[in-house]
Amino acid sequence: MNQKILYGYKYFKKTKKKIKKKISKLKSLYKRSPKIVIFNIGNNEISNIYIKKKCINLNYVGIKYKIYEFKKNITEKKIIKKIKNINKNKKIDCLLIQLPIPKHLNTNKIVNKIDPQKDVDGLNAINIGYLSQGNAVIHPCTALGIIKLLKFYKINLISLNALIIGTSNLIGKPISMELINEGCTVTLANSKTTNIKKYIKNSDLLISATGKYNIFPIKWIKKNSIIIDVGINKIKNKITGDINFNSAIKKVKYISPTPGGVGLMTISILLKNIVQIYIKNNQD
Repeated sequence: MNQKILYGYKYFKKTKKKIKKKISKLKSLYKRSPKIVIFNIGNNEISNIYIKKKCINLNYVGIKYKIYEFKKNITEKKIIKKIKNINKNKKIDCLLIQLPIPKHLNTNKIVNKIDPQKDVDGLNAINIGYLSQGNAVIHPCTALGIIKLLKFYKINLISLNALIIGTSNLIGKPISMELINEGCTVTLANSKTTNIKKYIKNSDLLISATGKYNIFPIKWIKKNSIIIDVGINKIKNKITGDINFNSAIKKVKYISPTPGGVGLMTISILLKNIVQIYIKNNQD
């Protein structure tokens, strides 16, 4: 196994087995299984891939789930009404809205309607506020998954110059907060950043979360740096990340693959978050 590659599989496999055992015991104690509802809005191809993988693993560990499929032209009013009904339902522990959603819908407005205690993705303004204070109750799944992946490979984060390309509320901003809390010096870049080459060349840790393949030349990457590829793209019927993996691996110290890297870590944290919320709901 190439020691440069930050595979998520070992952590993922270990986490799944632990959670499966834990749920088996808790079901006997609480007299019910944990349950999550997933909103799939607009039949997005990449979202469908994510949801399919999540459901396979929910089944494996013993978490019940229900998927609500909404057409692309669904109104905010109807989505919010459904969220409010789920918030009131004590038999449903968590609600996950698979992002991105169609552009006519206000993502922030919709996510903020989720009860913070059912917000399994940790993206509600209240949960993000706790994260910004370094006191997260529910961590955003991808952001914490990246931290866990780096720590699993015993990578010291303190004082690293970290660049995140992509400033979304789903990925870029939560990752920046997690890294700041770990002692990194963080720069956020987006499509409006000028002279991005300068920032890339100075980065010890580069995290790409753009969903656009091969967006900059590999020669810009700092030698012996660490690359975390969060992007997911479909190129010639193959799933790939943002970075040209085969070229980058020759230059870097560590790199996460796509698939097999961050995606598995995201699911690992999702499963952990569901169990955390499930326990709290049964203790209240």
